[in-house]
Amino acid sequence: MTDASPGPLFRILGPIEVGAPGAVVTIPTGRQQVVLASLLLDANRIVGIEQLVDTLWGDEPPDTARIQVQICVSRLRKALSGPGLPADVVSRPPGYMLQVDEEIIDLHLFLRQLGRARVLVKEGRAAEAAESLRRAAGLWRGPSLSGITRPNLRNRAIHLDEERLVAVETYLGLELDLGRHRQLVGELGRLVDENPLREQLRGQLMLALYRSGRQSEALAVHRAGRVLLMEELGLEPGDALRLLETAILHNDPALNLPGTPEPPPVETAAEPEVAAPRPLGQERPRQLPADTPDYVGSGLVRRVEALLTDSRARSGPVVVIAGRPGTGKSALATHVAHRIAAEHYRDGQLYCDLRGAALEPLDPAPVLGRFLRALGIPGSLIPDPVDERAEMYRTLLADRRVLIVLDDAASERQIGPLLPGAGVSAVVVTSRNRLTALPGAARLQLDALAPAEALELLARVVGRDRVDREREAALALVRTVGGLPLALRIVAARLAARPHWTLASMVHRLANERHRLDELAHGELTIRATLGLTYDGLQPADRRLLRLLSLVPGPTVPGWLAGALLDDRRPEPADLLEPLVDVQLLDVTSVEPTGEFRYRFHEIIQLFVRERLDEHEDTLERADAEIRMLGGWLALAEQAHRAVYGGDYTVLHGHAPRWQPPREYQKALLADPLDWLDREQAGLCGAVDQAARSRLDELCWDLATTLVTLFESRGYHDLWERTHDTALEAVRRAGNRRGTAAVLTSLGTLYLSRGQPERSADALRGALDTFLDLDDRHGQGLCRRDLALLSRRAGDDDAALALYATSLRDFDHVGDVVGKAGVLIQSADIWMRRDEMGTVSAQLDEALAIYREIGYVGGEARTVRRTGQMLCRRGEHARALHRFAEALEMVRGIGDVIGEGHLLRDLGETNAHLGRTGPAREYFSQALAIRERIMDRAGTEAVRRELSRL
Repeated sequence: MTDASPGPLFRILGPIEVGAPGAVVTIPTGRQQVVLASLLLDANRIVGIEQLVDTLWGDEPPDTARIQVQICVSRLRKALSGPGLPADVVSRPPGYMLQVDEEIIDLHLFLRQLGRARVLVKEGRAAEAAESLRRAAGLWRGPSLSGITRPNLRNRAIHLDEERLVAVETYLGLELDLGRHRQLVGELGRLVDENPLREQLRGQLMLALYRSGRQSEALAVHRAGRVLLMEELGLEPGDALRLLETAILHNDPALNLPGTPEPPPVETAAEPEVAAPRPLGQERPRQLPADTPDYVGSGLVRRVEALLTDSRARSGPVVVIAGRPGTGKSALATHVAHRIAAEHYRDGQLYCDLRGAALEPLDPAPVLGRFLRALGIPGSLIPDPVDERAEMYRTLLADRRVLIVLDDAASERQIGPLLPGAGVSAVVVTSRNRLTALPGAARLQLDALAPAEALELLARVVGRDRVDREREAALALVRTVGGLPLALRIVAARLAARPHWTLASMVHRLANERHRLDELAHGELTIRATLGLTYDGLQPADRRLLRLLSLVPGPTVPGWLAGALLDDRRPEPADLLEPLVDVQLLDVTSVEPTGEFRYRFHEIIQLFVRERLDEHEDTLERADAEIRMLGGWLALAEQAHRAVYGGDYTVLHGHAPRWQPPREYQKALLADPLDWLDREQAGLCGAVDQAARSRLDELCWDLATTLVTLFESRGYHDLWERTHDTALEAVRRAGNRRGTAAVLTSLGTLYLSRGQPERSADALRGALDTFLDLDDRHGQGLCRRDLALLSRRAGDDDAALALYATSLRDFDHVGDVVGKAGVLIQSADIWMRRDEMGTVSAQLDEALAIYREIGYVGGEARTVRRTGQMLCRRGEHARALHRFAEALEMVRGIGDVIGEGHLLRDLGETNAHLGRTGPAREYFSQALAIRERIMDRAGTEAVRRELSRL
């Protein structure tokens, strides 16, 4: 449907309307509209009769419910049978399907425009993306499904209306970045009036007013919003609005458009400067942890800034900040990075905690993998050897200005591969070691704070008036803690939490523990004494939680773990951690996309707490807490897999205990399940290791194999192998036969992906023998599926078909419909080569129905692409184009860049076959751009050959 067309014929984005050219079809209100709405929401998909009954009557359907649904459908068919309305309701067990060209449904036009906007944004074409989103939002004629009150449909309508508001906020954000703030003020004002509790819209209005020279009005909008939130909800505005208000009050240059260094002028007719679009594939990571706003030490800050911004340097600088624990190395590095990043390193900032103090510091290979993904390379295209990863990394950084912060490095060997080589990118390294063998690096050695700086830090935390009133006591306190920033911050936090205490009383408290304070100038005991004061001041429950938190694997602590450790299922488990944050025994490191906070121990604090754990915690209670914590990781990983695949498909599970966080909390946490798995990979992999160390073999193998959902989709082959090697050792040591077979099956799939057929066959055959002995049909099906693929690759199609047939029966027996669909797609390739197109078509139709029924978009896209290939083989290239285009929209919607490249090439080849040279060249060019962006050399050469043939 083109922009010049009369508009959609089926409209649900507002009141339900059906209109053929020159006529309007009347659909009676009530049940017929409910049934039509249900079919339109899932157009070209089967809607079950039971689903329609549930939608119409809920928990109390009449005995004649199914007959009444049939009557409604019959009347709908009659109403839709008029001329000019290409749609039909057809019976498809177990229900009905509306067969219709989705281009005439306003909802699908909206989704198409959203997909187009995503592509345009990736290509740096912000103005076109904003226009596409405006057209999408303009399809609304009122609240979705107006007049329909059935709860099931109202929930979906609310979701659609939320999607519209998100689209509106997105195009407004794009247009603000394009300098259209003056034109947007009126529209934003109207939208804020209509949605007064929508904080993002309010923030956009404040920004538009500020950039238009109307600072006082921008602040008035914030005040009005705060009053409304307090009256309506009893809440303060969120962090984003509060920070924006502060920035406006201080005329923060960061609020201006790029290239506008001064605060916005008073209203003038001059045209605003437009931000330049981002070049294709130039990902700009922003990985810096939170800044320390009250950081002291201006002399050090200026020295590091000068080294990192020296315009005379021929190549990017490397600065090493070394010092004892507690001297503020990380705080200095991140503070300087935040100060200079916006002006000097706009191409992005990379950050990684290398865990140099741990027994096993991070290996450079996974760090390089993380950085390459942040720079836009899909995980499956990242090579395994560390030297090849380093080469790709240096190539990407050769012409970019990126600031790289490598925190807590263990040695020169660890950070060598992480240096960018030639170019203008800069590196800041923090370490307990001086790293004197690092060539060309500038070095700073941190020690205790000077008295003046220590007093300034104390004043910023406890209040300048208290320090001024007791200056001698403040100096004594600084001397007592040796000027170490960590120790001073902890003591100052206690004073800030107790305004009735004097500074002198704190000095006396420290003096009363003279046997520990004697060690003040001799390293760790200084920290232990200071931490002991804070620890002793906690409530007993907070002390116990702090001890148990030392069990947590991984570098950071998600909030839900506090609930698991204490077996506390309160709706907001992170509340349990706030008392520990207040006294700075736990730090807030970041805010997740879901709004949840992440926490982290300083490594010295964690060592201190582990000592308390060993002294005070009962062995059985400690073991129970550990099982709950690891069971929580397993429960969430299991739910994430279900959300991706539509159920417990293509995965085996054991009988290890799970610990479930509160349902609503869990739902918010897993709103984007793959993203959650990716963000939590360090904790999840650490949990596998910890389960193995604690001899929890059943939990260990179950969690490791469940994580393949992440490893396979993101190409994390190194993590796949490492966790499974750990799990395999654990289950074999415990004599766990089913766990051993499950891990071997998963390793067989990994070796298959890596092109290691002999290792794959050995693992799969060993696993199959065990599953046969245990009569485990699900495990047998998984093994036979992959053994069939090995046979196909070896050229033995007959053996492959026999294995596929048995695997299908296995999957049918256990109800694994995704496993079944995968077998149907794989075996269809053999039948296609044998020109058995009827069989191919039937298998692909069945697989597609399965994927659509459970909502697994990735599988649906692969099936649609295979359908397009079948049509090409039959010579139906015009129809194949539609299937490839359909699959392309799907993979773009889920962010599958590799699949997008394949489908663009399919479209290019098919257009070329039809003699459409222009479109073919355009598709090949897009495919080439993607292949070059993700540095897929083989794919790039293949597409170039296709272009040369044109």
